Amino acid sequence: MKTMRFKTNINCGGCVRGVTPALDGHKSIKRWKVDLESINRILTVHAEDEVSSAEISAGIADAGFIALPV
Repeated sequence: MKTMRFKTNINCGGCVRGVTPALDGHKSIKRWKVDLESINRILTVHAEDEVSSAEISAGIADAGFIALPV
């Protein structure tokens, strides 16, 4: 299991609902959370080792948001 962090433009509950299907639907992602209190809106993802940060960023992009690894 590894933990990855991303700076995002996910900034409200509606945005979180928008990315939920992409993140919950990924078989390698075990849990995730967006810190809406942080100015950087950090997304923390706990996933199996075989998933890459690029793959997660692409899934977020497909949902209409930006996720840059930090």
